Amino acid sequence: MPTNQVVLDALIPRQDFEAGSTNTLVGSFDRITASELEPNKATYSILRKPDFQRPTYDWSPEKVRDLVAAFVEEDLVPAIILWRSPSNDLFVIDGCHRLSSLIAWVQDDYGDGVVSKAFYKDDIPKSQKVIADKTRSLINDLVGPYRDIANAFANPHSSPQYIETAKKLASRALYVQWLVTGDAEKAERSFFKINQQGTAIDTTELRLLRARTRPNALAARAIIRRGTGHVYWKKFDADKRAEIEKLAQEINSCLFTPPLDTSTIKTMDIPIAGRLNSSLPLLFDMINISNKVEVPEEHKKPKDEAIEKSLPPEDKDGAATIQFLRNAKRIAQRISSVEPLSLGLHPAVYFYSDNGRHQPSSFLAIVTLIQEFELKDRFVKFTLHRRKFEDFLISHKDFSNQLLRQYRGAVKGVPKLKELFNKVLGYIEQGKEDKAIVTAIQKDFAFLKIPTIEATTSKKDFDSGAKSKAFLKNALANSPRCGLCTCLVHMNAMHIDHIEDKKHGGTGTPTNAQLAHPFCNSAKDAIWPPKAKG
Repeated sequence: MPTNQVVLDALIPRQDFEAGSTNTLVGSFDRITASELEPNKATYSILRKPDFQRPTYDWSPEKVRDLVAAFVEEDLVPAIILWRSPSNDLFVIDGCHRLSSLIAWVQDDYGDGVVSKAFYKDDIPKSQKVIADKTRSLINDLVGPYRDIANAFANPHSSPQYIETAKKLASRALYVQWLVTGDAEKAERSFFKINQQGTAIDTTELRLLRARTRPNALAARAIIRRGTGHVYWKKFDADKRAEIEKLAQEINSCLFTPPLDTSTIKTMDIPIAGRLNSSLPLLFDMINISNKVEVPEEHKKPKDEAIEKSLPPEDKDGAATIQFLRNAKRIAQRISSVEPLSLGLHPAVYFYSDNGRHQPSSFLAIVTLIQEFELKDRFVKFTLHRRKFEDFLISHKDFSNQLLRQYRGAVKGVPKLKELFNKVLGYIEQGKEDKAIVTAIQKDFAFLKIPTIEATTSKKDFDSGAKSKAFLKNALANSPRCGLCTCLVHMNAMHIDHIEDKKHGGTGTPTNAQLAHPFCNSAKDAIWPPKAKG
């Protein structure tokens, strides 16, 4: 989710489709008024969305405002499609954003209200609160708060505008169409068919939806909300639920701390996995890679049968989900943490472009590279050549952009980026210098070019990319470095190392202290054996 979108995912509870009935239950009403969306009203209380429904956070504040205004003014608002389950719950098959936007207005909850706070256990990111405040302000300025309008006739101090709006609201309603189908299985098929006709579901997202009972999807969904929100793992026993939530919180902190709340990079304290709310597909891919689950190429658009075959078995008791999380945690900690195994890879070097945009493909390529390093026990060798490797990445950041444009797709680009990184490392190990490496790389990837002229613009003001680029250029040259490998050190993966070790007589004075990556510190005697005195 881009940063300028409203998180309305909490407002309609998720629930499993109910199987086991072939009775067709058709609704008895064709419209929903605003008052029926108030808390504790019968209609709102039985609204549900399928547990595999995509997150409800694809609309900008302006789009939410325009929907509410269109509803009040009786402009065209397409009908929503509902399905009544055998237990009489009302499942939203199509129109979840429309309905959630109206609920947000009625309940004054744009991702930060009573329902959202309970849903997310009061763990709401700052960026989500900022967007909620913006949305509330836009709607209040154009339409007005629902509660003030609903009470306008009873309040002698109501403004003429609110009274006029209240009159309109008395006859306004959102129209309903009913999905006439026999059972939950047919309703689910209809859901996917209808939703594919709107915003296309890409391969990763479709696999994520189809994998909702599998350990890879359960793990990704647990991480994205730090174990809060809808409990997809609720069927497991209490101990396993607690372990899933604990691991999810630890991985989330490792990947998304500190949070990235602005579009302009003004600090080197940035998260390795980018913005939290846009990262569910990234997490799903990371989980799959960390657990050696095949990820089909995007361009193949596999059918349901092929997707099913590529997924791990359903998790019956939570053990598989816990193992998937543990494997992902090890990789995440290897990338950036204070654990002794951590390389402490600086995100500005590896995972962000020169203008401050997070690069998911680069992140996933490093995940695959670390897996390879583990198989080949290559961490010491990497550390010995790390400075030249990072200097090359910083000097040629556009290479990864060019490669991704060439192969058109995040998933497709991952193995190619890994190949590029491996080749650069190989040439460095052979003793080649920068120019020779570029020449060799251009033979391997003929489309790679060194940019010679900076892009020009007629705009007078700097955009966020230009500002971020200016900051990063300066910060990369002046940030703290590891006293051992001399590469950049990130706040999340920093040890204070004795220059002269305690076992060799070193003391705890500030002059004997240096910054170090955890792995450099823990393995320094193996990598840089102490020199004999005298």
